[in-house]
Amino acid sequence: MRWIEAPRGAQVWLLRSMLVVAASISAQTGLAGQSLTYSSGQTVSPAYEGFEANPDGSYNLIFGYMNRNWLEEVDVPVGEGNSFSPGPADRGQPTHFLPRRNRFTFKVRVPADFGDQELVWTLTTRGETKMAYGSLRQDLLIDNIVVASETGALGAGRSDPETRSNTPPEIMIDGSRTANARVGQPVTLTARVTDDGLPLTTAQRRERARAQRVVAGTPAATPAPADSANATPEVSPEMRALQRAFTEPDRVTVAKSLGLHFTWFVYRGQNTANFEPIQIKPWEDTRAWMNSPWAPFWVAPPVPEDGRWVARVTFDEPGTYVLRGRADDGSLYADQEVTVNVAPLAN
Repeated sequence: MRWIEAPRGAQVWLLRSMLVVAASISAQTGLAGQSLTYSSGQTVSPAYEGFEANPDGSYNLIFGYMNRNWLEEVDVPVGEGNSFSPGPADRGQPTHFLPRRNRFTFKVRVPADFGDQELVWTLTTRGETKMAYGSLRQDLLIDNIVVASETGALGAGRSDPETRSNTPPEIMIDGSRTANARVGQPVTLTARVTDDGLPLTTAQRRERARAQRVVAGTPAATPAPADSANATPEVSPEMRALQRAFTEPDRVTVAKSLGLHFTWFVYRGQNTANFEPIQIKPWEDTRAWMNSPWAPFWVAPPVPEDGRWVARVTFDEPGTYVLRGRADDGSLYADQEVTVNVAPLAN
């Protein structure tokens, strides 16, 4: 397909038209294959992602989940419907389940002599009970490259020295990890994030390559005159994004945009939280323009100059809420939690 530069108004019209066509084709294909999606009313399944070894000889069993809804966020308190066995039922699992696939959500540490045992996470939603079995099977050993590949930062089987040297961001929460508030009373959340600057985004790689050419003294290509028959038209950002959207994927996993960002979300407690500013979605929302690193056209926001990410949150209902703050460089991420005890409005 040849891409032709057009006036901006025509570009917008073309973009909208092609997206409508793409959506129509996608819908018809889905119906033909009986591959239906649902906004609500579906179940949640626990998932065992694999394990990692700790320096002291112990292991972390890592779990995630799949919420089959695209919109509904499901709540299941710790208890018979959300428990681990054998041993304590509460192993730090979520009780508030965000939509769609959430990978590598939490870790359960087990001793060095765990051996051939299994740790079972049981989750019941809408009358259906699902189980995930955590074990130390050697084919389930994971590392940072596996995490980056599974979450979509890498294509299958791809890596480079920078990717292999990447480390997760580090988070420091300002103030106490426990806060008290009343319904409607704002709580300020401040997180300081540091990162190694890896992986490089596409724009950063392009700029580095340009700088290297300048240092090496490589002459820049001289563009042909605009009226030349051989001139290559400049491609606008909108058209470049459209090209990416219509390019056949070369990976078997989801695709995730790179770039450091930070977000808060409810981990335990019903979602009556209202964040300001609106937070980036930490789940795999693959629909275009949906404020998710997995969404087409998403770009990471500018990083605050002082490294401090500040948000305010209010709650509509009393209760105890565990909020999770996530720093994500697009490849690896780190989590910290704050508990907020919300009291009813004073009489």
